[in-house]
Amino acid sequence: MKRLLRYLKNYRKELVFGPFFKLLEAIFELIVPLVMAKIIDNGIANRDSAYVWKMSGVIVLLGVCGLGFALTCQFLAAKCAYGFGTELRAALYRHINSLSYTSIDRIGTSSLVNRLTNDSMTVQNGVNMFIRLAVRAPFLVIGAAVMAFTIDMRLSLVLIIAAPLISLIIFFIMRRTVPMYKRTQQKLDRASLLTRESLEGTRVIRAFSRQNEEIEEFNEAVNDIAECSAAVGRISAILNPAAFMIMNLGIVAIIWFGGLRIDSGSLTQGELTAFTNYMTQILLALVVLANLIVIFTKAFASANRISEVFALPPEETGEVLPDRGSENIIEFRGVSFGYENSGEDSVHDLSFTLRRGEMLGIIGGTGSGKSTAAALIPAFYRPTAGEVIVEGVNVNDADVEALRGIIGTVPQKAVLFTGTLRENMRWRKADATDEEIIAALKTAQAWEFAEKLPHGLDTRISQGGKNLSGGQKQRIAIARALVGKPDILILDDSTSALDYATDLKLRKALKADLAGTSVVMISQRTTSLKDADRIIVMEDGAPVGIGTHEELLESCEVYRDIYRSQMNEKEDGNG
Repeated sequence: MKRLLRYLKNYRKELVFGPFFKLLEAIFELIVPLVMAKIIDNGIANRDSAYVWKMSGVIVLLGVCGLGFALTCQFLAAKCAYGFGTELRAALYRHINSLSYTSIDRIGTSSLVNRLTNDSMTVQNGVNMFIRLAVRAPFLVIGAAVMAFTIDMRLSLVLIIAAPLISLIIFFIMRRTVPMYKRTQQKLDRASLLTRESLEGTRVIRAFSRQNEEIEEFNEAVNDIAECSAAVGRISAILNPAAFMIMNLGIVAIIWFGGLRIDSGSLTQGELTAFTNYMTQILLALVVLANLIVIFTKAFASANRISEVFALPPEETGEVLPDRGSENIIEFRGVSFGYENSGEDSVHDLSFTLRRGEMLGIIGGTGSGKSTAAALIPAFYRPTAGEVIVEGVNVNDADVEALRGIIGTVPQKAVLFTGTLRENMRWRKADATDEEIIAALKTAQAWEFAEKLPHGLDTRISQGGKNLSGGQKQRIAIARALVGKPDILILDDSTSALDYATDLKLRKALKADLAGTSVVMISQRTTSLKDADRIIVMEDGAPVGIGTHEELLESCEVYRDIYRSQMNEKEDGNG
């Protein structure tokens, strides 16, 4: 929680004056029972209507002033809480964007989204309620108790008995419910995960007619949340009835013993009424205090979850700039890498060299470590052993922004963003001209359909490119990486949705238009890698063959099996 207090530094005035105005309201509230006592003892008892009207006016004035103070406090609390929430979310979002892939994997995307939205809102509400009630409730309890003691010491014994009883109930409830709030947040993370997966995979779900199963799984997740929340609610529901039962019994005792004190002349009727009001104020303030503890408990749980994100170190970056004159553009020296908690390396003992302008192909079965090896080049992940050298610089020492500035990456899943086609194409180079964009689209074999779009480069792309086919999305994603002609182009199985003819045209265009660009192409098709200067065959994370297409057909059984199976499939398809 301390880590988050820095975002309150711009709201020191609100933090001071908000509780101050609430304190003034509480003081006026404590004065009201004394005025009522005077009305009863001096006005009503003496049938002095003028005095009654005058003191009633004082009560109205106290109420108006209290309302003014309360509204001022509400305004300051809202300004502070919402300002704090805005700064917290902005800082959290900025920090999430600075995290490495490893750190993001550690917490999970859905949990990060939940912490950025739900948890930050809970902490914001905690700040709001702190300013509004954290000072008022304890002050009312203490102030009302002091005022009650000044009226009658003996009658205050009822308060001394009632207040600890309510405090014990509050302690019992808090002890049971506090751990349950954290579990509720964790269950909310699971519901968020299912929601995200369902929305992203809606086409797959419909293709396999899995709607009912997904709905049942989501219902189970939200039912878990409901059950946990209901369990907390059932325990918390004890608070108000128990507190009011003790309060009412206390009021009965006050009236009973107070009546005896009035008969003996030790207490007036007005003082008994004031004493009863103070009893009510104390017990209501204790109930409010209990609810505040619940809110603060949730806020602290959420603050800890947010602090866990801030505790993750930002992505490491060096200061060395790539040496764009080096002969070897990429070099792996005995590289190994394993994901956290995976148990074994996804890539191990991988060594190769790629010269400027050459093409490297990587092929292998599912889970053989192809994409992982490619992710080490732009330093998305850092090798756990060995060295990755790009443009003469170890990626661990390189300036990450400069390193990725010379690399064009096309991931396995083509990701497009809401906006125009032109805006999507300018992601790699913000000031790219239309001529550069069109040239990249032509190289990626995307201009043939892009120029036919209703508004050309100004055509709106829907979220995730839902208004485009899979092949169109892949070609636009490839074109986006080509804008500005990067030194290195990584195609991570990025032509899977393209037919063989378009795939061939793309490879020819890459060779012709980007002669100086080194290409790392991951593919399941041997035909796509046939012309590569070097092909690495991966199996279980290790290279089992490195060479040209012809060399691997002679020396690598794994590559030969892949090639033969695909040739048979093509022959079957043609037949």
